Amino acid sequence: MGLKRTPHAVYDTKYHLVWTPKYREWILRGDIRERVKQIFEEIADTHSFEIGTMEVADDHVHIFLSFPPRYSISKVVGMLKSISADVIFREYPEVKKHLWGGEFWEDGYFVRTVGDKVTAEVIRKHIGYHRHREVTPQQIELF
Repeated sequence: MGLKRTPHAVYDTKYHLVWTPKYREWILRGDIRERVKQIFEEIADTHSFEIGTMEVADDHVHIFLSFPPRYSISKVVGMLKSISADVIFREYPEVKKHLWGGEFWEDGYFVRTVGDKVTAEVIRKHIGYHRHREVTPQQIELF
């Protein structure tokens, strides 16, 4: 999970995402757990996401992932949740008995951006450097 390139961007984005099944049901067990992991990996492969770590627990999901900046966080979470819900309901129709509202996932999610060497303080210094740069500009070393 280092620097990546698209035709119009160079990026290093990392996010920790967490969400739960509807009603926080303990539904993510056995075959369903494994299938959800597969679905997330398929979505990641299709859309150039990189899953660093993933844990599908009985009642929630943790994913540490990177994705191109052309996607918003809400779009990525929406894709992961909607596609996986459609597949699970289609392949495991008995799940609908436990989730009587017709939705597989809760509406909300948790997100936190994650950085390695580029901390908030490094960014502040970088911005400050450009505010007070010298007559002869120099490249600042971030790493």
